[in-house]
Amino acid sequence: MRIGQLARRSGVSVRALRYYEEQRLLESTRTPGGQRDYPDEAMERVQLIQDLFAAGLSSRTVVELLPCVSTGVATPAMLDQLIIERDRIAARIQDLTRAKTKLGRVIENVTAANVAQD
Repeated sequence: MRIGQLARRSGVSVRALRYYEEQRLLESTRTPGGQRDYPDEAMERVQLIQDLFAAGLSSRTVVELLPCVSTGVATPAMLDQLIIERDRIAARIQDLTRAKTKLGRVIENVTAANVAQD
């Protein structure tokens, strides 16, 4: 698929897809006319990259870890890094869950106060 089609289907800008290629996160072939051509699996790869970025991983870290996603094989150092990132994400989820709970209580209190005023 062409870069515009991948951008539309993935919801990621053409500029971001080019950046992913520059960072060696995504690969394409070129048509005889020089246009980028992505395999169907690129969609899944872009979604994974987006998820990893959303989880706070840097492009450098993603570049280091993506090979084991593709091959299912990791060096001991890669495995250690995967575990570190997983644990960091888990801690972040706990922090966000706590913040969500606190905000829920604030909303309940504000709602109850507003009802009491009526």
